[in-house]
Amino acid sequence: MIIEVRAKNCYAFDEQVAFSMKADMRNKKFASNVHKENNFNVLKTAGIYGPNNAGKTCLIRCIKAIKNVLLNKKNGLMSNIFTENDICELGITFLSSGRKYSYDFKYDVKKEAYVFESFVEILKDKYNNEKEVCWLKRDTLHDEYECVDADLMTMMPVVAKNNVIFHLIDASKFNALNKMREILVGFAEKIDVINMNNIPMEHTIELMKNKNQLQQKVVDFIKNADLYMDNFEYVEMGNIKLASGDASEKPEEKVLDVPDSVMDQIRLVSTYKGVSVPSMLFDSTGTKKIAAMASYVIEALKQGRILIVDELDSSIHFKLTRATVAMFNNELNTDAQMIFTVHDINLMDCKRLFRKEQIWFVDKDDEGVYVYSLADFTAENGVRDTSDIIEKYRKGAFAALPDPELINSLLSIKGNSRGDVEDVE
Repeated sequence: MIIEVRAKNCYAFDEQVAFSMKADMRNKKFASNVHKENNFNVLKTAGIYGPNNAGKTCLIRCIKAIKNVLLNKKNGLMSNIFTENDICELGITFLSSGRKYSYDFKYDVKKEAYVFESFVEILKDKYNNEKEVCWLKRDTLHDEYECVDADLMTMMPVVAKNNVIFHLIDASKFNALNKMREILVGFAEKIDVINMNNIPMEHTIELMKNKNQLQQKVVDFIKNADLYMDNFEYVEMGNIKLASGDASEKPEEKVLDVPDSVMDQIRLVSTYKGVSVPSMLFDSTGTKKIAAMASYVIEALKQGRILIVDELDSSIHFKLTRATVAMFNNELNTDAQMIFTVHDINLMDCKRLFRKEQIWFVDKDDEGVYVYSLADFTAENGVRDTSDIIEKYRKGAFAALPDPELINSLLSIKGNSRGDVEDVE
């Protein structure tokens, strides 16, 4: 599970920002929202609010970049365009098999070189005191090197920098490095990053095609989300009832379109009142997104995965997004985690759904981009557990709100200005 994500000079972020999933155990409310293991306490869910183009998606991109680096894929990193610094800095702290680890790296986007990386384990005693144990440190900027594997020390200063070290050399030759690689790759493989504006249906199709143990659970999720649907399955084309002229039609939502090669093999079908119809042609955008999201949600809950969702509420009814978050917060969920960006303020509920530290904001001004938690606002700021958080957010108490002046556009369209209107008044 993710405990903290750090970013500096990446995408929209100039100065370092930190997004934390660490639970504040001084708060006894909603204990089921916290995963507790070996004296570590991690939040199961967190929602991120903020205006459009403030940096919410950039935070998701940072997590995706970290995942890609750990899995030896193209990282897609870009330094902040308003600085002359080419070095992106990313870090993640996470819980794996009851142990807490932290991995940080620096990447020079111009030279395409990893100039720094470190991996440490954080130990905690029964008194909650933490101690860091360094497994590996490779700092080519300052010629500083540390490693549990003594044989690797002589290689570190001369090894290439076009990748992180455990993907550059045969890690199996070094005990600690090989274990480090297993931990980091195993953690990254548990992360799924999806965007509800462009969510692929292929994942659900593949699961339905395989007829594995998760299939019925996915079907149940979809049926429970759509009260009018009798069933959801894949069948042969000859068993699908098409209205006249529908056979050649394509879905209007291109982001949800499925390649013809897949459509030829797998036919996702929704059944209403005993009539089976092609989901991609007949179901609403929201229903199709629910079907696409279902496999990710079920796999996360069943297999203890980490689900990162950008724009969770896109075309989804607020009661469904709330119910989905509640599934992850439930005490029956023992090790799955969900982090999501959202605009729907109905989810901003600290009376029935969230602890304060589970609600996060991203905002920006002329000075930079800021990432902060609702927990940063205390009773001294007029924010208590009994406060109406939604109303306070509406009134701008936590910032992270857009300030549209669309009236200026209307006046411009009509050939007026504010001055003209004031003169008339």
